[in-house]
Amino acid sequence: MCRHLRWLLAVVAVLALLDTSRAEETETRSTTAAVRADGDMMKRYLLRQVDRATRRWQAAYEARTTPEQITAYQKQSRKRLLEALGGLPAPTPLRARTTGKVQRDGYVVEKVIFESQPGFYVTGLLFLPDAARFQPPHPGVVEPVGHTANGKAHDAYQSLGALLALNGMAAFVYDAIDESERIQYRGERGKYDFDKWGNYLHGTYGHQMIGIGSILLGRNTERLEIWDTMRAIDYLQSRPEVDPHRIGCTGNSGGGIITAYVVALDDRVKAAAPSCYGNALPTLLKTVGPQDAEHQTWASLSTGPQATDLLMMRAPVPILLCVATHDYFDIGGSWWTFRYAKRLYTRLGFSERIDILENDAPHNYNRTQREGIARWMSRWLLHKDTVITEPTIELLTEEEARCTPHGQVMELPGARSAYDLNEDYERELAKRRAALWANEDRAVLLERVRKIAGIRKLAQLPLPRIEKGGTVKRPGYRIEKFTIQPEEGIVLPALFFVPEFAPSGRVVVYVHERGKEADAAPGGPIEQLVLGGARVLAVDLRGTGQTQQTGQKKWGKIGADWQDVSTAYCLGRSYVGMRAEDVLVAARYAAKQLEGGPVAAVDLIAVGHVGVPALHAAALEPSLFSSVKLSRTLVSWASVIERRVTVRQYINVIHGALLVYDLPNLAATLGDKLTVEDPRDATGRPIARK
Repeated sequence: MCRHLRWLLAVVAVLALLDTSRAEETETRSTTAAVRADGDMMKRYLLRQVDRATRRWQAAYEARTTPEQITAYQKQSRKRLLEALGGLPAPTPLRARTTGKVQRDGYVVEKVIFESQPGFYVTGLLFLPDAARFQPPHPGVVEPVGHTANGKAHDAYQSLGALLALNGMAAFVYDAIDESERIQYRGERGKYDFDKWGNYLHGTYGHQMIGIGSILLGRNTERLEIWDTMRAIDYLQSRPEVDPHRIGCTGNSGGGIITAYVVALDDRVKAAAPSCYGNALPTLLKTVGPQDAEHQTWASLSTGPQATDLLMMRAPVPILLCVATHDYFDIGGSWWTFRYAKRLYTRLGFSERIDILENDAPHNYNRTQREGIARWMSRWLLHKDTVITEPTIELLTEEEARCTPHGQVMELPGARSAYDLNEDYERELAKRRAALWANEDRAVLLERVRKIAGIRKLAQLPLPRIEKGGTVKRPGYRIEKFTIQPEEGIVLPALFFVPEFAPSGRVVVYVHERGKEADAAPGGPIEQLVLGGARVLAVDLRGTGQTQQTGQKKWGKIGADWQDVSTAYCLGRSYVGMRAEDVLVAARYAAKQLEGGPVAAVDLIAVGHVGVPALHAAALEPSLFSSVKLSRTLVSWASVIERRVTVRQYINVIHGALLVYDLPNLAATLGDKLTVEDPRDATGRPIARK
């Protein structure tokens, strides 16, 4: 045993030496603490906060035992959820119409179009039982579909709609946005441009792209989908064949999470069966990681509610949680969610009203799920608890299931997309912001900015831990390597460039979207500053340079670190806020503690997308900076709304920021201190000069 232990320690030592030698291959790589300054640093940091949030959630849950406490929790959770969603739209005329009918043995399928918001078209199939066999009015079940290219025409969704109709229940199966007939983005030339986007910007990717702009407006993609489902209930209730007091809701995957949201918020839902969604958020974040926009709401881990809460917010409404043993969503997380929900239902005296259906299958909406869901709806909406078996269903072809003349709602007269709705709202907000910044006290407004972005005052930021490394000599100057550790779990590798002769007294903090090494090569921009007499502190802000996320799969134009950004979003934190604090800590260190004596202020240079947090830092602590230069930085968040399909903007959004300010508002506070060079729009393109 001792020999084995000595052998293991020797191997560890050799590996450590190899790691060190590899780090020294690049002279500008920091060696001290670099073992923690890697691509997963932010993931580790954020997941530790997830653990803390989970413990707080569990403690609050355990203290919630009486009906009065549970009722108060449900009321508060609903309020917080609606705030996180940005509220819900006002009801408007549905303008529903039937565009065709298909007769089947035992039921009829109507093809329906309605407007959940003016010009925002929803396409769906209404499955109605044979009136000769089942006396109307029937219970109605709304079925938001999951992520699939053909939406309502998918075999599983059609099959459940038919199965419900064959057992005396009406079912409305509708397309989600960016699926089937509801593709939202038509391309820059006003066409769908299928070669470029048709198989690209749809489903989860489309939802996330819509979500980037929505977040800036204090909204979420799921707000649209929740409202579509609520309006689908309105439609069912408008039909004379449907009993408006017996409404159910069920959906799979993306439709499962929307089902959970709707049952939590809509008192009209009397029975629900969310399928293949029910993973506890902490488990999800630690396994497959965050998903697309409708899976997470702002600050759901810090202030709630999260996925588990959704199943408890209207207890004791009957809910069947459908899960799959071999789902990519960890089955343990599903049972974690169910256990907490079951215990709360038991505390209320209605343990039988929540149950779980687990089948030995992958992520699915298979026959076992469908039969279980149909039986659940029959039990609670028809008050008939019988075994239901699915027969062979004669499915509609995709052509038969099509509701619109040309296969896309955006071809309909007056059609509005999700991007249009965001742009309409941004126009309203732009007017409000202009009045706000023209009339309100600037200091008060900047405090609101600080609160929205989550940036502490400089005096509240603790002094960092500094660990020094080696020194590199270059002609005319030296480079000192060290790390700045502003808080537990965060290591910011840094380089301090010091001229050998007659330093000017100027100190520059230099941040780049690709990290400290991007402009540090001989002959580069940093060397030019140093040879001109300036001392330069180049630092990797969290998530850049050595700490740039590399282990997560890149997601198109969203960015390589989208999952870490989503985790931070669930915690109620923005990368802009965290990185702005990094800039402040680095600048304070540069101003007060670097060799050569204290200086009153520093110059700040930011290149690329890190210019957004740099601008925040300078606007909120202007006395710390003598000048600010932003190069190739986003011109405005309004550009994100305007450009619609954006490039790597997810990391630089702040929830609800456009309700109060845009980047030009911050820039204006700096006056002559600020220089903007080569500004970019939200796609990364240079702004055309007028």
